[in-house]
Parts: sequence; structure tokens; C-alpha cells
Amino acid sequence: MPKKFSEITFTPSVKAAQARYGSRAANERFELAEDPGDTLGKAEAAFIEARDSFYQATVNEKGWPYVQHRGGPPGFLKVLDERTIGYADFRGNIQYLSVGNLAGNDRISIILMDYPNRRRLKIWARARLVHDDEDPELIARLEVPTYRARVERGVVMTIEAIEWNCPQHITPRFTEGEIGETVTPLIDRITELEATAGNQLAAPTGPRPVIGDGPLELVITGIRQLTPEVRAYELRRPDFEDLPAVTAGSHIQVPVQLEDGSQETRTF
Repeated sequence: MPKKFSEITFTPSVKAAQARYGSRAANERFELAEDPGDTLGKAEAAFIEARDSFYQATVNEKGWPYVQHRGGPPGFLKVLDERTIGYADFRGNIQYLSVGNLAGNDRISIILMDYPNRRRLKIWARARLVHDDEDPELIARLEVPTYRARVERGVVMTIEAIEWNCPQHITPRFTEGEIGETVTPLIDRITELEATAGNQLAAPTGPRPVIGDGPLELVITGIRQLTPEVRAYELRRPDFEDLPAVTAGSHIQVPVQLEDGSQETRTF
């Protein structure tokens, strides 16, 4: 459990709230933990570099927080070392609320979400703004060559604490790409089956094969699959004239060609 997390967040008022709602004893384990929880391991680094967005919070001089969504291609938030992360800050709506807040108070908190797997990582850090004329090599490390957007500065964060949050109340959501990975094989399979079915049901070319030599010539004009094992066939005269009248006890003998090429007569 991360100790630094509790040092930053467990203020006297937070502890009072924990006591009131009965969770104070359970939360004391954070304060007694040996792991400081202020560095990134392999799991955290991989998680961060796979994200295509996160939410960041800053505070202005009046004490008001401001939460902003930051997005880009996967990996736009870079892991520079075990205690440093950063991203290229692209030109946006030119209000500069987060930039101005960080100029007056370098504290920043971010939440990274993995909606499909219901995971989230919280990070508290100190942020600094870096411009190209100050450190062009660092800006080059933060840039995303494949993302066409104007980089105005870099935001570099020194981590003070991290904590994995529980999955409770996280609603799974999926990006277009994530849905595509699952749906594309299904679409391909449907297309394959439709093509196969189309070939099987395609009308034969050339003269129709004639089976049997009875006095009444009939053609199949429709087929319905009533159940997985039962089909209904519609039979008509080739000229679509009326069939003989049906009386009680009437039946019809139909020649049927079997798979091995032989013929049998079935009575219906």
C-alpha cells in the first residue's frame, strides 16, 4: 500500500470524515505501509504508455480546482523515468486555465482510466512547464511525430504519490478500435457464411433437371426453413396454372434425387 498517498491526502478533515463513516481503522494501513508508493514499476509504466487520455486537476489562486481532459494517440503521456512523466501540450482553446494554474501552484493530480478492464491509476505530482527554447531535447522526447497538432510547451511531472483505485462503479466503455478488434472477425465470418449460403441458394443456370416421368410436371418455386430439421417446399406447374382440385384422401408422389444420385419416390 502506498504511504505517500496517505501523507498527501489524509488531512485532518479527511481523517474526521473517515472516523464518522467508520473507515478510519481500515485506512490506517496506508499510513503504516512500508512502500512509499512514489515510483513507477513496470506495471504502472506499461499502463500509462497504453492510455490515449487522462484527466488532470489543478488549482487556481482562488482555491478553485479545474479538471481537464487530455487526449492523444496511445502513449502520448511519456514515462521519462521511474518518478517522471510528461506530455507535449498541444494548442487548444487558448484559455490556458491549466497552464495559468500551474504557474501559480505546481501541484497536479491525474487519473488514468482503463474502462474495458475497469482499472484506474491515480497520480499526485509537481508539474513544470517546459518550452522549446528552454529544453529542445526534452520537447523532442515528448513529441508524437504521427500526431499532427501544434506543440506549445511540455508538461513534465515529478511524481509524489501513486495509487491504484478499486474497480467499483467503473462502467466499461470501449473505443472504436477496441470494438473493431472484437467485431471485425465476426463480420468477416458473417460475410463468409453469406457468400456460402448465396452460392448454395443461387438459381441454377441452363435447363432445369427433370426428375421422374409422372403425368403432372411441377417445379419448386419456394423453400422455407420451418425448423432446423423441417423445410416447406412450394410446388407449382411451370405455367403457373391451377393444380388439380384436392379431395379427401388426395396425395402426391414426388420423385426425389438422393445425394448418391439415386432416386426414390416419396408420398405426401
